[in-house]
Amino acid sequence: MKKLLALLLTGSMVLSLAACGQAAPAQQASEPAPAAEEAAPAEEAAPAEEAAPAEASDSAYGEGYVFKHGFDLDYPPYSYIDENGQTGGFDVEMAQAVCEYYGWQYEAVPFNWDAKDAELNAGSCDCIWSGFTVNGREDDYLWSKAYSDNTQMIMVAKDSGISSLSDLGGKIVGVQTSTSAYDLLNDEEGQAELSSTFQSLEVYETYTIAFNDLKAGAIDAIAIDVTSGNYLMSGEDGYVFLDEALGSEQYAIGFRKGDTELCDLVNAALDALVADGTYDAIGQKYPEIYDFLCLN
Repeated sequence: MKKLLALLLTGSMVLSLAACGQAAPAQQASEPAPAAEEAAPAEEAAPAEEAAPAEASDSAYGEGYVFKHGFDLDYPPYSYIDENGQTGGFDVEMAQAVCEYYGWQYEAVPFNWDAKDAELNAGSCDCIWSGFTVNGREDDYLWSKAYSDNTQMIMVAKDSGISSLSDLGGKIVGVQTSTSAYDLLNDEEGQAELSSTFQSLEVYETYTIAFNDLKAGAIDAIAIDVTSGNYLMSGEDGYVFLDEALGSEQYAIGFRKGDTELCDLVNAALDALVADGTYDAIGQKYPEIYDFLCLN
């Protein structure tokens, strides 16, 4: 009987030990679970991939940026829209060359010249680049380097009998609104005294309209920058400039104050386009202004 009891006790212990022994592998099988939790940080790396595009470009002006070029829709040879609705002009081609240099997309934003500040301040364009005079506006914009010199002149018909500024007394003179010539003729420190002798100063939306009126005899003279005047007179034999100039100026690109990075990038591109001959090549296509380009 005692032997039977001993055997029963021994079997019970074996079963008990076997049961504990099975528990250990079960516990060991559960040990890989923490390893899966340790793998979680590798999964948390996924958001870093989503952030990668932001890190890929340190600037808002990377490749593919849409550069919005604001310009006067009728200011040849610097900028214009032709009869087919195509944009053209020295400034337009230079802006497109800057875009090609950086891999930007070019967007034309033409406007009537007197709307330029409203367009710039509204963010409709990135800059005003259209034969834009620095002189007298130095503190109004962030300016690029000057790329063209210019002079304000008086254009008349050869047979008008007008040969000097003093002959403009009692005459009707045309000028485009919001231009340097307009400012000069209305500035007491400029040519306001001269314009006070005119019969009238007629203000036009564009010089093209003013020139048509000059040809029609509706006005006697036009106050205009020499490069634009040269363009309008090309192919016309009956018109000349008076020898006396109203004033001199420089053209540059006007940016919003604070857009320093964009201005610096455009300046750097201008330097590169001068160095590789692009600036000169585009300039040669516009002989009316070529001799006034000042970055060569």
